[in-house]
Amino acid sequence: MGGASPCASCKLLRRRCAKDCIFAPYFPSDDPHKFAIVHKIFGASNVSKMLQEIAVQHRADAVSSLVYEANARVRDPVYGCVGAISFLQNQVSQLQMQLALAQTDILCIQMHHDPAAVATTANLQLDHQQQQLALVNHNHHDLADSKSLLLASTNFGATLQNHPYLNFATSGVNNVMIQQDPLKRESLWT
Repeated sequence: MGGASPCASCKLLRRRCAKDCIFAPYFPSDDPHKFAIVHKIFGASNVSKMLQEIAVQHRADAVSSLVYEANARVRDPVYGCVGAISFLQNQVSQLQMQLALAQTDILCIQMHHDPAAVATTANLQLDHQQQQLALVNHNHHDLADSKSLLLASTNFGATLQNHPYLNFATSGVNNVMIQQDPLKRESLWT
């Protein structure tokens, strides 16, 4: 950067910004918080080494990932972005279970109205639903940690609105309750 204002990293580290500064293209002086949080979590030396080992065309993506992970680590020092991934995977599992139950209810209602016409499609739908339930149960057992069990006793919409990673508004899901069968909870000792 030479004569222009130093990049955010050089400004924070209180050094002169050289023309070939590896941080300058990715940490502009008008966004100092971006480098500050990455420096706090990873350290300037480590970030510099990482950027030097990556091809130039991939460095912007690497910096974006570092910023995301650093922000996630600040919000959740133990799990980082893995906490957000687990939360979202648990949501998908819960929604798949609700979908399978709704499809079963629809099939039951259709069978009451016209049992002969529904009989041929019932076997196909039941096979599909059994596969979905098996997938949901498999995913549920993989995610049985304290964060994934949090959804079992809370309101789904309120959890979405208050979750630190997902602070977007939800529409129409505030009245849906997610419940978990107490017999399906896993224990580390059984």
